[in-house]
Amino acid sequence: MADLLSQFAAAVKRAPDRTAIVDGKGRQISFEALQSRVQQLACRWQEKGVQQGDRVLLAMPVNADLYASLAALWSLGATAVLPEPAMGLAGLRHAIRTTEPKAFCSAGAYALLKFLIASLWTLPLLTPGKSHRNPALQKVQPDDIALISFTSGTTGQPKAIPRSHAFLMAQYDAIASLLDSGKSERDLVAFPVFTLINLAAGRTSVLPNWRLSKLERLSPAQLERWLQAQKITRALIPPSLCEKLLQSNDTGPLHTVFTGGGPVFPNLVEALRTRHRLSVVCVYGSTEAEPIAHLDAMDISDEDHRDMAAGRGLLVGYPVPDIMLRIRDNEIQVAGAHVNEGYLNPTHSKKNKIKEGDVIWHRTGDAGMLDADGRLWLWGRIGSEIEVASGVLFPFAIEVAAQQWPGVDRCALVTTKAGPTLCVQGSSDHLEEWKKSALGFGVPNVISVDSIPMDKRHASKVDRAKLKRILET
Repeated sequence: MADLLSQFAAAVKRAPDRTAIVDGKGRQISFEALQSRVQQLACRWQEKGVQQGDRVLLAMPVNADLYASLAALWSLGATAVLPEPAMGLAGLRHAIRTTEPKAFCSAGAYALLKFLIASLWTLPLLTPGKSHRNPALQKVQPDDIALISFTSGTTGQPKAIPRSHAFLMAQYDAIASLLDSGKSERDLVAFPVFTLINLAAGRTSVLPNWRLSKLERLSPAQLERWLQAQKITRALIPPSLCEKLLQSNDTGPLHTVFTGGGPVFPNLVEALRTRHRLSVVCVYGSTEAEPIAHLDAMDISDEDHRDMAAGRGLLVGYPVPDIMLRIRDNEIQVAGAHVNEGYLNPTHSKKNKIKEGDVIWHRTGDAGMLDADGRLWLWGRIGSEIEVASGVLFPFAIEVAAQQWPGVDRCALVTTKAGPTLCVQGSSDHLEEWKKSALGFGVPNVISVDSIPMDKRHASKVDRAKLKRILET
């Protein structure tokens, strides 16, 4: 059975001189050079005692060494543990408690964390370096755990998700056709999983020259300069970056945007298409199942736009091939080879997994429906629905519509002391218009706010819990 390591090795043979990664400083690393780096790191860390089955905690900048480190650990049969970066030190400590790693892999200033966190003091420190010996590589087995990552923690403590090599290969199979191109592309990649897919496919990935956890510091002009300097042809970015892209003037040779990690509203899609004449593909998925569905903006009809404006929800397209999808009590549930079957902590699986014979269904926690054509529509999170004058209302029913109202930049439906309330960030000159439109959805209250807090991972989902705390103060 193929795995990402063997796919990467094949990509090196096909085009050793092709650029694999352009890091945030503009340095170009070829496939051959990256493979050499993988071998050096594997040898160095084998000498440090890393063995098959060991869990190794990674805390590194998002650069070529991060991906070389992942491949080096896999070639030794080890498991990489990737803490949730948006949580900072809290995420690192949570990952240590949850996975009990045997070593700590870090670089640069991140290596100082070993001396700041007591639970790392006794662990061997693995740092990038050179070695001229040949490591004794381990053959990857499909069921071996390649990495452990974490959910975002937006609805509770982050859950540890073990991913086998077979799972990563199934994810590659699910995504590869979506990213396939007959041209030589240069992809700006903000999602690490897509960099792994590109390395296995032999495609060039350009990494951001900004910190993903500090998107608020990125100006549209800086993004524009990076697109032009690196001759980016496609961008794989969250909606928050699409908003900055929209404010850019000249996007160079960029022709296609793949976006996900948060709701992609139709007004943003249409603005990208009309202002920069970009092809836009919206990708829906979750940490446990990526991707679930995707939608080419070209396939959104006028009727679809009217339905979204009228409160039907957010259209996200057809489920991807090789995934099973069903709706139970309004909840979207999925199963398939690239859908995670369980968590490191079995108690988490009891709540989020349903075993029926040989099939394990994942409960996404998202509410939605399938239309007559088999396309998926999102309504919001299960449990986020609110009782209004017209009945039960899920957030996306009004939020997707409201994003298209005059003067609206961002909005969120929550419950306040006054009852169901639509919070709107935008030009308050339109407040009376917003109130009139909201009444059509049975929402009696609309308030103008200076800013709506967003999630820490991609700055693309409303942090409803934080918004409620702000409103209550």
